[in-house]
Parts: sequence; structure tokens; C-alpha cells
Amino acid sequence: MPQISLHSPLGPITLSEEDGKIISLDWGWGRDQTETPLLCQAREWLDNWFDDPESAGSFPLPLDPYGTAYQKKIWAALQEIPVGETTTYGELAEKIGGSLQSVGQAVGRNPIPILIPCHRVVGASGLGGYSGDGGVDDKAWLLRLEGAKFPHHS
Repeated sequence: MPQISLHSPLGPITLSEEDGKIISLDWGWGRDQTETPLLCQAREWLDNWFDDPESAGSFPLPLDPYGTAYQKKIWAALQEIPVGETTTYGELAEKIGGSLQSVGQAVGRNPIPILIPCHRVVGASGLGGYSGDGGVDDKAWLLRLEGAKFPHHS
């Protein structure tokens, strides 16, 4: 499986490709490095996004996260949240159907964070969790980068 790593403001991240689609974004530097046209385009988009999320727009390349039909439905809804905006787990549960817990679990299992912007989902009275190495601090950093208004965490 081709992988490419890059330095980001949140530390090293690694993108993985399978069958011409991005399947994961992992925290840390990948062992194997294979530059494919898709991975190079994705790396370039991420570099631009970290410089200016608003002008980068939504991720334009094919994604294929591995998950259940329900998880994929949640992840598709995450991609509809505009840059700089947030929604709550409760609002997402109401829109998609399912419990707060099932929505939270699906958001937490997102295999392609940032590209599928799970950082834009917050709790009703706090940020909720985040998968990044820096946890909720990374989530707050990403939301500040996008200029989003969000509940502060302690």
C-alpha cells in the first residue's frame, strides 16, 4: 500500500492510498514512502490547507475510508460541514439518525481526519474528543486555524 508522509503544524502525518483512493491519514511518520500522483496531490493540498483552509476548499481527491455503511454515512455528513463552521454530535445524530453514542463512535473512528473534517464536530458544552496525537488541543488548533467559533475546553 503506497504511503507518503509530511510535516504538518501538528507533527508528522502519513497518507495511505489503495486502488487510487486515499484510505487513511495517520499521525506519525510512515515506514514506507512511495510517491504516487494521488499521494503527491494530497500532500500538496494539505500543505495549502494548513496555510489557508478557506482557499484550499474541500478535499478534491477520491477518498475510500474503510467502515460500516452507518459510519460512511456519518463521514459523508462531516464532509458537508463548511470550513470554519461546527456542528454538535447531537445535531449530527438528529440529521443522520442514531444515538449520540453511535455518532460519537463513528466520528471517533474516522480513518481520514482533517480530510474528513471530524474536528468540526463538537460537544454541546465542550469540544469532545479528538484522535490526533495532541488530542483535544489539536482539535482546538484546527478549529482556530479555520476561524471557527467553538466551546473552549479546560
